[in-house]
Amino acid sequence: MEYLSFFDDFDKIVVQDKLAFFLGVNDTGIIEFNYIDIVKVSGHSCGTVAGAYIIALNGLKELYKDDLPQRGEIKVEIKKLPREDNAGVVGSVLSNITGASTDFGFGGIPGGMFNRRDTLFYGADIEEDVRLTRLDTGESVGINYRPKKVVNPMAILMSAIGENATKEDQDSFATRFQNMVKTLFENQDKVIEIVK
Repeated sequence: MEYLSFFDDFDKIVVQDKLAFFLGVNDTGIIEFNYIDIVKVSGHSCGTVAGAYIIALNGLKELYKDDLPQRGEIKVEIKKLPREDNAGVVGSVLSNITGASTDFGFGGIPGGMFNRRDTLFYGADIEEDVRLTRLDTGESVGINYRPKKVVNPMAILMSAIGENATKEDQDSFATRFQNMVKTLFENQDKVIEIVK
């Protein structure tokens, strides 16, 4: 697939999935996600998709420190409902990376092993945008995403579709929009707030 070369500059997310190991996907259960994997699933790259990836990247680092995050053993709580500010997109990205799901995920094998259902929640009663919790230890971390600290995705979008948009604005939009995504990745320390 053809895509912007700078997508490869973004850090990978490496997790271990015991279900993948059990079913013989590979000898370790280790799965790597890069940003283009998430773009393929989402069908696009934007501030929300990038933000969800950045939330996962930083949240899992904080939650697991030097250990490999255990996919399928993480509860994901999202403060907003799926249709609020595209929180459903955030949930979709986080579901792909963590294995968490509402009622649509894998129900486990007989005996309940590897269940993925009822581990992703929208409209959660939390202070942060997203909260990740380890199911093995109960340890959790909250994450806030604040893209407007460095860019304004909606302003860039409106510059191309608003009534004052010029042909030059429209022609340069895609480049400017993806440069915005790049800026978000380059400023993760500014757009992400970790809350313990």
